[in-house]
Amino acid sequence: MGSLATSLALGLRQIADGAVLRILLKSIAVTIAVFVLVAACGWFLLDWLLTAGGLEDTLFTGAGAVRGALSAVLAIVGLWLTWRIVAMAVIQFYADEVVQAVEARYYPREAQTARDLLPGKQVRNALSAAGRALLANLIALPFALVLLFTGVGTFVLFLLVNAVLLGRELQDMVWLRHSHDAKDSAPVSKTQRFLLGGVIAAMLAVPFVNFLAPVLGAASATHLVHRGSRRKAIS
Repeated sequence: MGSLATSLALGLRQIADGAVLRILLKSIAVTIAVFVLVAACGWFLLDWLLTAGGLEDTLFTGAGAVRGALSAVLAIVGLWLTWRIVAMAVIQFYADEVVQAVEARYYPREAQTARDLLPGKQVRNALSAAGRALLANLIALPFALVLLFTGVGTFVLFLLVNAVLLGRELQDMVWLRHSHDAKDSAPVSKTQRFLLGGVIAAMLAVPFVNFLAPVLGAASATHLVHRGSRRKAIS
């Protein structure tokens, strides 16, 4: 737990560094652009579905306005649920840059032996991670709806599901640059990985803080992996 807290503190401290700050601003801009595009497409799709379902302008006076408002509300709710998928998919494209910035400052020796991931590999990683996240959250959705009456059950369920997914994603962002064999295991325990994923998943649920979460997660995972590697080498 102490190692995780230290890694998070180091990651948070480095966000103010020029290299990481530029990546943060770039990823925020791209995330917002993608988010707006998805929101617009979602609104038009929901509006079309509601019209096809019988809520046409001629149904009653003001039906068009009701349909538009309902589409907007449903789109916002859907986007809140998928924000984590969009944000993490975007940061996957910049993961190498974040990891390189952290390694250049704190782990120059490890940086020399790292291998850069090809753009095609980064795209595949991002799409695979987004697909896993979408599938897992869709599977959890029926259970989340049942837990709505508890007040916090739905949030806790999604937090647990995404903690597992995020912990693995963040670890792999770093470890794929340094592992030389698919069978090599990362020097991060399942508990550390889960807790890191939980912290970042919780941050992704908080407005404005969620902009920082993906970059902080990538930076913290870099510290967690390399600090773990050094401890493993000593022992």
